[in-house]
Amino acid sequence: QTHLVESGGGSVQAGGSLRLSCAVSKSPYSTYFMGWFRQAPGKERERVAVIDTDGTTHYVDSVKGRFTISLDNAKNTLYLQMNNLKPEDTAMYYCAADIVSIDIHGLLTDNIPYWGQGTQVTVSS
Repeated sequence: QTHLVESGGGSVQAGGSLRLSCAVSKSPYSTYFMGWFRQAPGKERERVAVIDTDGTTHYVDSVKGRFTISLDNAKNTLYLQMNNLKPEDTAMYYCAADIVSIDIHGLLTDNIPYWGQGTQVTVSS
């Protein structure tokens, strides 16, 4: 049974920083591609950053240079360091995991099997 739990969200002013964490409970024999997604009110859930099993990272253009995704395998924890936050980054942020590669440019999310409950990020101007 794979279980994801996010933490670290909060309210910050524009230009501030937050670090999101996603604790992963899984079989030691399971290896996942992992990603961060976000969903703003009235909008579709969108990809933010993805990390492959070999550590390769991918970002959507809107967060490149500001956000960093990383995975600590010893702690089974996925991170998203968010710097220079903007009001348009306001959303519920979710971590997700899949046994196949997550396409950073993909649109579907229903096919990704494992999700956390989300953590809210609010950026004020």
